Amino acid sequence: MSVAGKRVLLIIGGGIAAYKSLELIREISRRGGAVRCILTKAGAEFVTPLSVGSLSGDTVYSDLFSLTDEAAMGHIELSRSADLVVAAPATADLMAKMAQGLANDLATTALLATDKRILIAPAMNVRMWEHPATRRNLATLRTDGVSVVGPDEGEMACGEYGFGRMAEPKSIADAIDALLAPGPALLALGNNTSTRQGIASMGPLAGKSVLVTSGPTLEPIDPVRFLSNRSSGKQGHALAASAAQLGATVTLVSGPVALPDPPGVTTIHVETAQEMLAAVETALPADLAIFCAAVADWRVAGESSQKLKKSAAAPPTLSLVQNPDILATIARLKAGRPQLVVGFAAETENVIEYARDKLRRKGCDLIIANDVGSGTGVMGGDENAVHIVSPDSVVSLPRLPKTEIANRLIRLFTDRLVKGPSA
Repeated sequence: MSVAGKRVLLIIGGGIAAYKSLELIREISRRGGAVRCILTKAGAEFVTPLSVGSLSGDTVYSDLFSLTDEAAMGHIELSRSADLVVAAPATADLMAKMAQGLANDLATTALLATDKRILIAPAMNVRMWEHPATRRNLATLRTDGVSVVGPDEGEMACGEYGFGRMAEPKSIADAIDALLAPGPALLALGNNTSTRQGIASMGPLAGKSVLVTSGPTLEPIDPVRFLSNRSSGKQGHALAASAAQLGATVTLVSGPVALPDPPGVTTIHVETAQEMLAAVETALPADLAIFCAAVADWRVAGESSQKLKKSAAAPPTLSLVQNPDILATIARLKAGRPQLVVGFAAETENVIEYARDKLRRKGCDLIIANDVGSGTGVMGGDENAVHIVSPDSVVSLPRLPKTEIANRLIRLFTDRLVKGPSA
């Protein structure tokens, strides 16, 4: 156990998951590590200093301005005497303070003053976890080199279901072991190549690379006009964000969309299908490739260098040629094929029948089919309902927010990567 003989400074934030911090102290102790704790004012609403101190066998610190504690163990020394600093639970409030560099209590002061690695175990309501502010804060913390374990998916204390449950104590202890192990034991994750070094994330997709395509392609007719479709990119971007949330190194190849780049994801912006294929091939190898983009089937054979003018004569005739089939190209690779290749099928009729045919023709492992017909509101909307089509089964998900569809699909893909096609 890498934690054996090491000292962990555990910061206990204010959330119902604080009760798990008691078992985490036990788990670290079982593995031979020593734990010293900072209990925030909010954390003390859920667990007591007596229970924390009894399990850790050490003084429990809470007051930045305590004359006794500062004389015995100043906050600077407290923050640097440990081999690793762990915040569990790391609430949305604590993450926000860390991201902004605030230091208005003992916990945030210790986090800002430490020269050691930091691991956080987020815990909050699913809506708080998915809020853009939390996503920005998470991206900032990762860029600053903070390691992340969890959160897990499950039922919340508030009765809602989704991501936001603090990782189990054993998983957090495993992450601590990985961080304290000699040599590079973690996946680097960041917004671009230069920031990936030394930025760690722990999760079921840690060590895996994921490629996602998203949005429409734009095929020019002339300098003004183009062929395209109504894809918003919301589903593809949500898939990329969800994969990054679970620890993967994610490359997102996006057509023109009105969406911000997901945090913690390397995003490559393209316009045409040919550009998208080139970007996809450059982004390989990958363990998982998800082709969610609505790629235009055709492009104009000869793009006009000047705007086509309207005249009294017949309208100009556009000669179309087929675009490259990105999904089939990657799915049929002889060497370097991703372990799992997933395609999307947007249909307006015979949805499952057409999806099964596409699965056969393209050579991919799964097709995610949805009905985008008039009145569904799927194209450009915030909700989706999908069918997961494999060679031997069809599993349907009900209409849900696209973020939740993404979370469920990524969990399924993760299981298949780990356990194989039968998962």
